[in-house]
Amino acid sequence: MPSTHVTAELTAERLQTMHVQGCVLLRGTLNTRQIAELHAAIDQLHPQHWDYSGLVDHYKCVFNRDPLWLPYLDPPGVIELAEACLGADCHVIGQTAWRCHPGFIGADLHLDYLAMQLPSTLLADPAFQLPMQICTAQLYLDDIDAELCPTLVIPGSHRAGRPPAEDESQWQGQAPQPVLCRAGDALFLRSELWHAGSRNRTPDRTRYLLQVHYGRRMVAQKFSPYLAFHFNPRVLAACTPRQRRLLGEHAAAEYD
Repeated sequence: MPSTHVTAELTAERLQTMHVQGCVLLRGTLNTRQIAELHAAIDQLHPQHWDYSGLVDHYKCVFNRDPLWLPYLDPPGVIELAEACLGADCHVIGQTAWRCHPGFIGADLHLDYLAMQLPSTLLADPAFQLPMQICTAQLYLDDIDAELCPTLVIPGSHRAGRPPAEDESQWQGQAPQPVLCRAGDALFLRSELWHAGSRNRTPDRTRYLLQVHYGRRMVAQKFSPYLAFHFNPRVLAACTPRQRRLLGEHAAAEYD
Protein backbone atom coordinates (compact mmCIF):
# COMPACT_ATOMS: atom_id res chain seq x y z
CA MET A 1 0.00 0.00 0.00
CA PRO A 2 1.35 3.50 -0.78
CA SER A 3 2.11 5.70 2.19
CA THR A 4 -0.29 8.60 2.74
CA HIS A 5 2.48 10.59 4.47
CA VAL A 6 5.47 11.98 2.62
CA THR A 7 8.18 13.62 4.67
CA ALA A 8 9.53 17.06 3.90
CA GLU A 9 12.98 15.51 3.68
CA LEU A 10 11.90 13.08 0.96
CA THR A 11 10.18 15.85 -1.02
CA ALA A 12 13.31 18.01 -0.76
CA GLU A 13 15.42 15.11 -2.04
CA ARG A 14 13.06 14.59 -4.97
CA LEU A 15 13.07 18.33 -5.73
CA GLN A 16 16.86 18.29 -5.94
CA THR A 17 16.66 15.34 -8.34
CA MET A 18 14.25 17.34 -10.49
CA HIS A 19 16.79 20.17 -10.72
CA VAL A 20 19.67 17.82 -11.56
CA GLN A 21 18.03 15.03 -13.60
CA GLY A 22 14.80 16.69 -14.75
CA CYS A 23 12.68 13.73 -13.65
CA VAL A 24 12.17 11.37 -10.73
CA LEU A 25 10.39 8.03 -10.40
CA LEU A 26 7.96 7.90 -7.45
CA ARG A 27 7.56 4.25 -6.47
CA GLY A 28 4.25 2.88 -5.20
CA THR A 29 2.19 6.03 -5.70
CA LEU A 30 -1.03 4.06 -6.27
CA ASN A 31 -2.26 0.89 -4.58
CA THR A 32 -3.83 -2.15 -6.24
CA ARG A 33 -7.39 -0.93 -5.60
CA GLN A 34 -6.66 2.43 -7.24
CA ILE A 35 -4.96 0.76 -10.20
CA ALA A 36 -7.99 -1.47 -10.78
CA GLU A 37 -10.36 1.49 -10.35
CA LEU A 38 -8.51 3.53 -12.97
CA HIS A 39 -8.30 0.63 -15.42
CA ALA A 40 -12.07 0.21 -15.20
CA ALA A 41 -12.73 3.96 -15.39
CA ILE A 42 -10.60 4.38 -18.52
CA ASP A 43 -12.43 1.48 -20.15
CA GLN A 44 -15.70 3.36 -19.58
CA LEU A 45 -14.54 6.59 -21.27
CA HIS A 46 -15.95 7.75 -24.60
CA PRO A 47 -14.37 10.38 -26.87
CA GLN A 48 -15.49 13.98 -26.39
CA HIS A 49 -14.46 17.18 -28.20
CA TRP A 50 -10.83 16.64 -29.29
CA ASP A 51 -10.35 13.14 -27.84
CA TYR A 52 -9.38 10.44 -30.29
CA SER A 53 -9.16 6.67 -30.43
CA GLY A 54 -7.46 4.01 -32.53
CA LEU A 55 -4.08 2.42 -31.81
CA VAL A 56 -3.98 4.97 -29.01
CA ASP A 57 -7.02 6.22 -27.08
CA HIS A 58 -6.50 9.73 -25.70
CA TYR A 59 -9.04 11.35 -23.36
CA LYS A 60 -8.61 14.94 -22.17
CA CYS A 61 -9.90 16.72 -19.04
CA VAL A 62 -11.06 13.50 -17.42
CA PHE A 63 -11.29 15.27 -14.05
CA ASN A 64 -14.44 16.96 -15.30
CA ARG A 65 -16.32 13.75 -16.14
CA ASP A 66 -16.84 12.23 -12.71
CA PRO A 67 -15.72 12.84 -9.09
CA LEU A 68 -13.92 9.48 -9.27
CA TRP A 69 -10.96 11.22 -10.93
CA LEU A 70 -10.49 13.91 -8.27
CA PRO A 71 -8.19 11.99 -5.86
CA TYR A 72 -5.78 11.48 -8.74
CA LEU A 73 -5.24 15.24 -9.08
CA ASP A 74 -3.34 15.31 -5.79
CA PRO A 75 -2.12 11.84 -4.78
CA PRO A 76 0.28 11.77 -1.81
CA GLY A 77 3.87 12.18 -2.89
CA VAL A 78 2.91 13.73 -6.21
CA ILE A 79 1.17 16.85 -4.92
CA GLU A 80 3.93 17.65 -2.41
CA LEU A 81 6.50 17.49 -5.20
CA ALA A 82 4.34 19.54 -7.57
CA GLU A 83 4.00 22.28 -4.97
CA ALA A 84 7.73 22.17 -4.20
CA CYS A 85 8.58 22.51 -7.90
CA LEU A 86 5.93 25.04 -8.93
CA GLY A 87 4.81 26.84 -5.77
CA ALA A 88 2.15 26.25 -3.14
CA ASP A 89 -0.39 28.01 -5.41
CA CYS A 90 0.24 25.81 -8.47
CA HIS A 91 -2.72 24.37 -10.34
CA VAL A 92 -3.68 21.63 -12.75
CA ILE A 93 -3.60 22.41 -16.47
CA GLY A 94 -4.74 18.97 -17.62
CA GLN A 95 -5.56 15.39 -16.65
CA THR A 96 -5.38 12.95 -19.54
CA ALA A 97 -6.06 9.21 -19.77
CA TRP A 98 -4.40 6.96 -22.33
CA ARG A 99 -4.65 3.43 -23.68
CA CYS A 100 -1.78 2.42 -25.98
CA HIS A 101 -2.67 -0.75 -27.85
CA PRO A 102 -0.41 -3.30 -29.60
CA GLY A 103 1.08 -1.63 -32.65
CA PHE A 104 1.15 1.86 -31.09
CA ILE A 105 4.23 3.60 -32.54
CA GLY A 106 5.11 6.02 -29.72
CA ALA A 107 6.44 9.56 -30.17
CA ASP A 108 9.77 11.01 -31.32
CA LEU A 109 12.21 12.72 -28.98
CA HIS A 110 10.75 16.05 -27.88
CA LEU A 111 10.16 18.43 -25.00
CA ASP A 112 6.70 19.55 -23.90
CA TYR A 113 7.19 23.24 -23.21
CA LEU A 114 10.12 25.67 -23.11
CA ALA A 115 9.35 29.01 -21.46
CA MET A 116 12.36 30.73 -23.04
CA GLN A 117 15.69 29.96 -24.62
CA LEU A 118 18.64 30.91 -22.43
CA PRO A 119 22.37 31.18 -23.19
CA SER A 120 24.16 27.84 -23.14
CA THR A 121 26.87 29.35 -20.93
CA LEU A 122 24.27 30.06 -18.24
CA LEU A 123 22.68 26.62 -18.49
CA ALA A 124 26.10 24.95 -18.26
CA ASP A 125 26.86 26.75 -14.99
CA PRO A 126 26.15 24.27 -12.15
CA ALA A 127 25.40 27.22 -9.85
CA PHE A 128 22.43 28.23 -12.03
CA GLN A 129 19.13 26.58 -11.12
CA LEU A 130 16.58 26.67 -13.92
CA PRO A 131 13.09 27.38 -12.52
CA MET A 132 10.28 25.00 -13.48
CA GLN A 133 7.08 26.25 -15.10
CA ILE A 134 5.18 23.04 -15.97
CA CYS A 135 5.58 19.46 -14.71
CA THR A 136 3.76 16.23 -15.52
CA ALA A 137 3.02 13.19 -13.40
CA GLN A 138 2.66 10.00 -15.42
CA LEU A 139 0.79 7.41 -13.36
CA TYR A 140 1.50 3.95 -14.78
CA LEU A 141 -1.31 1.44 -14.41
CA ASP A 142 0.59 -1.58 -15.75
CA ASP A 143 4.01 -3.10 -15.19
CA ILE A 144 6.21 -1.44 -17.80
CA ASP A 145 8.87 -3.59 -19.42
CA ALA A 146 10.94 -3.00 -22.54
CA GLU A 147 8.11 -4.27 -24.79
CA LEU A 148 5.20 -2.28 -23.32
CA CYS A 149 6.03 1.21 -24.65
CA PRO A 150 8.21 2.52 -21.82
CA THR A 151 8.76 6.28 -21.61
CA LEU A 152 12.27 7.21 -22.75
CA VAL A 153 14.11 10.06 -21.02
CA ILE A 154 17.51 11.77 -21.26
CA PRO A 155 18.37 12.81 -17.68
CA GLY A 156 19.74 16.35 -17.46
CA SER A 157 18.59 17.35 -20.95
CA HIS A 158 16.31 20.06 -19.54
CA ARG A 159 19.49 22.11 -19.44
CA ALA A 160 19.86 21.95 -23.22
CA GLY A 161 17.79 25.13 -23.35
CA ARG A 162 16.18 24.15 -26.64
CA PRO A 163 14.09 21.39 -28.18
CA PRO A 164 15.85 18.51 -29.94
CA ALA A 165 16.44 18.98 -33.65
CA GLU A 166 14.60 16.68 -36.04
CA ASP A 167 17.66 14.51 -36.59
CA GLU A 168 18.88 14.41 -32.98
CA SER A 169 18.67 11.14 -31.08
CA GLN A 170 20.86 12.00 -28.06
CA TRP A 171 22.12 14.90 -25.96
CA GLN A 172 25.76 15.33 -24.92
CA GLY A 173 26.38 11.71 -25.86
CA GLN A 174 23.44 10.40 -23.84
CA ALA A 175 20.80 8.31 -25.57
CA PRO A 176 17.24 8.10 -24.22
CA GLN A 177 16.84 5.64 -21.36
CA PRO A 178 13.69 3.53 -20.82
CA VAL A 179 11.77 4.04 -17.59
CA LEU A 180 10.96 0.48 -16.48
CA CYS A 181 8.60 0.41 -13.52
CA ARG A 182 5.69 -1.29 -11.81
CA ALA A 183 1.98 -0.58 -11.93
CA GLY A 184 1.30 2.20 -9.42
CA ASP A 185 4.61 3.99 -9.95
CA ALA A 186 4.65 7.59 -11.19
CA LEU A 187 7.21 9.38 -13.33
CA PHE A 188 7.37 13.09 -12.49
CA LEU A 189 9.11 15.16 -15.17
CA ARG A 190 9.62 18.79 -16.00
CA SER A 191 8.43 20.17 -19.33
CA GLU A 192 11.89 20.99 -20.71
CA LEU A 193 13.18 17.43 -20.40
CA TRP A 194 13.88 15.63 -23.66
CA HIS A 195 11.78 12.47 -23.72
CA ALA A 196 10.04 10.11 -26.13
CA GLY A 197 7.35 7.47 -26.29
CA SER A 198 8.29 4.02 -27.51
CA ARG A 199 6.38 1.32 -29.37
CA ASN A 200 4.01 -1.21 -27.93
CA ARG A 201 5.78 -4.33 -29.17
CA THR A 202 3.58 -6.79 -27.29
CA PRO A 203 1.08 -8.96 -29.16
CA ASP A 204 -1.76 -8.61 -26.68
CA ARG A 205 -1.10 -6.03 -23.93
CA THR A 206 -2.41 -2.47 -23.69
CA ARG A 207 -0.63 0.19 -21.65
CA TYR A 208 -2.94 2.24 -19.43
CA LEU A 209 -1.65 5.62 -18.27
CA LEU A 210 -3.05 8.64 -16.44
CA GLN A 211 -1.24 11.97 -16.80
CA VAL A 212 -1.67 15.01 -14.56
CA HIS A 213 -0.13 18.27 -15.78
CA TYR A 214 0.70 20.99 -13.24
CA GLY A 215 1.61 24.61 -13.90
CA ARG A 216 2.63 27.66 -11.92
CA ARG A 217 -0.16 30.01 -10.87
CA MET A 218 0.41 32.26 -13.90
CA VAL A 219 0.46 29.42 -16.43
CA ALA A 220 -3.01 29.55 -17.99
CA GLN A 221 -5.45 26.69 -17.59
CA LYS A 222 -6.55 25.78 -21.12
CA PHE A 223 -9.26 23.15 -20.74
CA SER A 224 -10.65 21.94 -24.06
CA PRO A 225 -12.92 22.82 -25.73
CA TYR A 226 -11.84 26.20 -24.35
CA LEU A 227 -14.63 28.79 -24.59
CA ALA A 228 -17.21 26.01 -24.53
CA PHE A 229 -15.71 24.43 -21.40
CA HIS A 230 -17.89 24.34 -18.28
CA PHE A 231 -17.11 22.72 -14.95
CA ASN A 232 -19.25 19.75 -14.04
CA PRO A 233 -21.26 20.81 -10.93
CA ARG A 234 -21.05 17.27 -9.47
CA VAL A 235 -17.28 17.42 -9.68
CA LEU A 236 -17.03 20.84 -8.02
CA ALA A 237 -19.37 19.75 -5.23
CA ALA A 238 -17.10 16.78 -4.46
CA CYS A 239 -13.81 18.71 -4.45
CA THR A 240 -11.67 19.22 -1.38
CA PRO A 241 -10.38 22.80 -0.84
CA ARG A 242 -7.02 21.85 -2.33
CA GLN A 243 -8.66 20.24 -5.37
CA ARG A 244 -10.73 23.40 -5.89
CA ARG A 245 -7.49 25.39 -5.90
CA LEU A 246 -5.93 22.96 -8.34
CA LEU A 247 -8.93 23.48 -10.63
CA GLY A 248 -8.52 27.27 -10.45
CA GLU A 249 -10.10 28.66 -7.28
CA HIS A 250 -7.26 31.02 -6.40
CA ALA A 251 -6.97 34.06 -4.21
CA ALA A 252 -6.99 37.25 -6.25
CA ALA A 253 -3.64 38.16 -7.78
CA GLU A 254 -2.10 40.94 -9.86
CA TYR A 255 -3.59 39.96 -13.21
CA ASP A 256 -7.02 38.72 -12.14
